This record gives sequence, C-alpha cells and structure tokens, in this order.
Amino acid sequence: MEARAINRYVGSSPRKMRLVIDLIRGRGVEEALSILHFSPKHAARMAEKVLRSAISNFQNKDEAGRVDTARLFVKTAFVDGGPVAKRISPAPQGRAYRIRKRSNHITIVIAQREAKKVEVKPSAAKAASAAPGKEAVPAKAPAPRAKKKAGSAKKASKKS
Repeated sequence: MEARAINRYVGSSPRKMRLVIDLIRGRGVEEALSILHFSPKHAARMAEKVLRSAISNFQNKDEAGRVDTARLFVKTAFVDGGPVAKRISPAPQGRAYRIRKRSNHITIVIAQREAKKVEVKPSAAKAASAAPGKEAVPAKAPAPRAKKKAGSAKKASKKS
C-alpha cells in the first residue's frame, strides 16, 4: 500500500527544491523528517509539510489504523516546474530588466517496506547427517601467491 501528497504552486524555484528532495528520496520516513527538519534551506520547510501530509494520508488510508512508521519509506519524490510569473525591475537609463518568479509542484509517494523473509540454509554438518551415504568434502585451500622477480624493474638510461 502507498500514499501520496502533492503541493502545487510552491513559491520557490524548482532547481532549489530538487536539491532538498534529492536528500530524502529512498530513505526511511523518520530519517527523512529529521533531515528536512534540520536542513538550513528554506525549501526544506515546504518539503517537510508535504512529507507529513503523505504520512497522514497513509494513516487514514490504512484500514487497521495501526501504522508502523519505522517501515515506511519515501518511494518516489519529484519536483515539477510550475508557472512562471514575470515581473519588471527598473534598470539604468530607462531600461527594465525582467524578473522571473518561478514556482514548482512537489509530489511525494511513501510506501511500506515488506517484512524481510529469512531463509535458513542448511549447514554442512546438517547436510552430512541428512545423507549418510555421502561424506562431506573439505574445501580446497587457496593457491600460494607467486613471488615477484627482482630483475624485472626498468633501469634508467644515462644521458650526457
């Protein structure tokens, strides 16, 4: 099961927001929240709100109501560019410079990790006792390393 949260028209440039989102992609939710909370970047505040919203959406979506946040992780997180508002800044000699106020859309999808299944491999002793007709063969020892030759180094030529 997975849940997502989208925040649109965030007043920050997509390039700056991607720097923050790249920090949390693929990480556990608790770790991602701590990264965003202690990040000095302004974009981290909005990303933290979206991540908290995704966690809340996951809890509301779960029928049992019991969600182990330790098993939640950020499955996908991406930033799309939003509309660009164009403004004019006065410049010298009657000219005007254009200012582009960029915005972005943040999407964060979280999912629950599956419980790890541990496969038990039988050891050599158990395998030997299981098959009484066959004997266990010891592993081969590694081959000794070859010794380096003393005269293989190049000699410097004399130039006069």
